[in-house]
Amino acid sequence: MRAGIVVRRFPLYVFSVSRPDLIFIHAPSIYDFRDRKIFFGPLSDVIPSSPIFEMYPVGFLTLGAYLRRQGYKVRIINLALLMMRSRRFRPEKLLAKLRPKLFGIDLHWLPHAQGSIEVARLLKKLHPEIPIVFGGISATYYHDELIREPSVDFVLRGTLTEPSLLALIREIEGDKRFERVPDLTWKGGVNRVSSRPASLDEYPLDLGMMAGSVVRHLDFWSNVPFHSWWRHPITAVFTVKGCMRGCVTCGASSASFRRFMPARHPILRGAGAIAKEVNELATITRAPIFFVGDLRDGGDAYVSEVLAALAKSPVSNRIVFEFFDPPSAELIARIDGAVRRWGAELSPESHDESVRALMGKATFTNARMNESIDLLMRSRCEQLDLFYMVGLPGQTHASVLATVDSIEDLFRRYDRRLSAFMTPMGPFIDPGSDGFEQAENRGYILRARTLAEHRALLEARDWESMLNYETRWMTRREIVSSTYEAGSRLNDLKERYGRIDRKQAARVRAHLRSNGTIIDKSELFPPGAFLRNFRIGGILRLLWRDTARHVLRPLTTR
Repeated sequence: MRAGIVVRRFPLYVFSVSRPDLIFIHAPSIYDFRDRKIFFGPLSDVIPSSPIFEMYPVGFLTLGAYLRRQGYKVRIINLALLMMRSRRFRPEKLLAKLRPKLFGIDLHWLPHAQGSIEVARLLKKLHPEIPIVFGGISATYYHDELIREPSVDFVLRGTLTEPSLLALIREIEGDKRFERVPDLTWKGGVNRVSSRPASLDEYPLDLGMMAGSVVRHLDFWSNVPFHSWWRHPITAVFTVKGCMRGCVTCGASSASFRRFMPARHPILRGAGAIAKEVNELATITRAPIFFVGDLRDGGDAYVSEVLAALAKSPVSNRIVFEFFDPPSAELIARIDGAVRRWGAELSPESHDESVRALMGKATFTNARMNESIDLLMRSRCEQLDLFYMVGLPGQTHASVLATVDSIEDLFRRYDRRLSAFMTPMGPFIDPGSDGFEQAENRGYILRARTLAEHRALLEARDWESMLNYETRWMTRREIVSSTYEAGSRLNDLKERYGRIDRKQAARVRAHLRSNGTIIDKSELFPPGAFLRNFRIGGILRLLWRDTARHVLRPLTTR
């Protein structure tokens, strides 16, 4: 066992009944994590996946859906999860059997800087004749360094690469004139930037692809988004790519994308398309559906259109709205009138307005937040989660502990629907962000700039050594100690005020001593048994529609 990681000791077999044209492979954050003693601590505490970051990007599903509509066979292999589940599983044996026309590897999040490149090297050793393409936010930022890696043949830049990926596969099959593929970085140069659509509507999820792949390949675990998803099948609708906000440490902020991401952002998903995805997800699961992105980035008229579309086709799932600053009384009332069951997420980051201002949230005042929380708790909002961070500009050890005191005040004032989470910002400040590009002016001291330097940090033995930053106000050691003291105190408060039960609190205390995590992940998920979370009839209907569309119909038209 490694800290924070459970590796099960039983064999896992993967079968294949057809040869895909493209195989997406999601690598673990650190390829040889099973052979290392790594103290990951709380780096992944407030996300569903483990520190191996086994949750693959939703882009795999939208890219796969687009290519399937063009007649191509696509498969997803969550290599990170397969490696987590069994010590006896050998990735090289599986990868050696694969024979697609193209391998696709994500470098969406920078914590995969080590694992993704190691997997590419292994694939190139096993299949020197099969090209490898990278994509994702971090791949886009580091495209010029990434393409110098001998195992990397192509990098697709941008947030919407579906048409470019289609063009790349067609060139691989045909003339191999790769200079014609837009948004492509390759050994021959950096190609032109394509024009981008104004909407995400052309690029929906393909739930049938995931379900159908399980049946066709007799392989459940290659397609699962993260380790505990089968018990907690939370889902998400990506309402936007990009952001209107300017958070200092975020690599997807408006300033960040202007620096390195092709095309204008944000790019929105239409109201009808959002409602359609919500309804499709609700046919297969009863679990919450999270909206990724603040609807207000599209403007007031857009918010009205989305809420009207949701009201016309209600679902019984809880819909969780993400707010980047406190919502108004009008918006809360409109959601209350349009959505049957809903929750909210809000990220104050700190209790201190001066820290918040240094983070790029000067308009996020305590007065506005308190007013919004009061309104939310008087509405039909079923759950309000507040997220705070350690490692912010202007933040000291005393400030971190004062944030915990402010959370206790909220616990006193409101019922159990309100909870709070605190996590270190880590392991990295995002490249492209103001905190990275203007580090000195923003109060940050960086320890890594290049992709290779971040890869080296990921090979450290503990999460303190992995951090790519410290601040003028706190060293890495102080960030770590503040995180643990605050996490321990917050756990005690949650138990005292009924946010978690005694068993959960005891688990957190045990984990603090053993693997350094500070949150029990069960807090992130609503309770529910496996069969209760899934709608078996909906899954069967989805499989039938997918089979009819992609198997039976092509056979009858030949």
